[in-house]
Amino acid sequence: MLAATRRELLLDRLNRDRRIVAKDVALELGLSEDSIRRDLRELAAEGLLTRVYGGAVPASPAVADYAARTGIASDSKERVAAAAAALVQPGSTVILDGGTTNLAVVEHLPRALECTVVTHSPTIAVALLDHAAEVILIGGRLFKHSVVASGSAAVEAANRINADLFLLGVTGIHPTTGLTTGDADEAAMKRVLVARAAETFALGSAEKVGAASAFQVLPLDAVTGLVLDVEADATSLARLRETGVRIVEAGTR
Repeated sequence: MLAATRRELLLDRLNRDRRIVAKDVALELGLSEDSIRRDLRELAAEGLLTRVYGGAVPASPAVADYAARTGIASDSKERVAAAAAALVQPGSTVILDGGTTNLAVVEHLPRALECTVVTHSPTIAVALLDHAAEVILIGGRLFKHSVVASGSAAVEAANRINADLFLLGVTGIHPTTGLTTGDADEAAMKRVLVARAAETFALGSAEKVGAASAFQVLPLDAVTGLVLDVEADATSLARLRETGVRIVEAGTR
C-alpha cells in the first residue's frame, strides 16, 4: 500500500473513530507497527493529529494563536460560556482562566452580579471593567500565545488565593488523554489554579471535545465536571459520558 493511501486511510479512521490504535491498524493492513507509527509521526508533524501512547487522537485546532482562536467555533463557545456563567453564584469567588471561551463567559455574567473574579488574564480583567464584580489580577510573565500571566511570580500569587469555583480553559478534552493544552508551563499554571478552587469545571466547545494537545493538565477525574457543547461530535460525547465524569450540557441538540 502506498504511503499516501495509508495516510488517507489513517485520517479517515481518525475522523470516524476519533482515535487510532497503531497495533490494530497494522494488523488489519498486514503492515508493521513501525510503518504505522512512522505515518503517525509525519501526520503529527503536519498538525493533523496528536500522537498518544499506542496510537493517535485528533489534534485540537484550539492551539492556534489567540487572534485566530477568536474565530473558531464561536457559536459553540457562546453556548458553553452561557452554561458556565450560570455556575457563578452571587458572593462567590471565581477564578477565570484565560482564553476565548472564558472571555465569552464574561459577556454572559450579569453586569450587576456581585462576586470576586480572580484571573491571570489581562484581557479578561479589562472585559470586567463595567461589571460590579471585584477583580483580582494575578501578575507574572506574559505568555503571549494565550495572553495570560505565568511563571514563578504568577504561581506564588495564585497560591495565596482560595476560590469557590475555577472555570478551566483547555484545548483538548478526551476520554483517554484527559484535559490537555499546548504548552507545558501553561499546563502547570492551570494545575496550580485547580488546586486553589473548591470546584473546577473544564470548558469544552465543540472543537475541543474528543481532541487532544501535547501536554496533559489533569485526568478527567481530577475536576468536578465538564461544561460541554451538546452539538459536539456525538461519538466523543458518548465516550466522555461513559467515563462517569459529571457533564453540564450547553445548548440543545
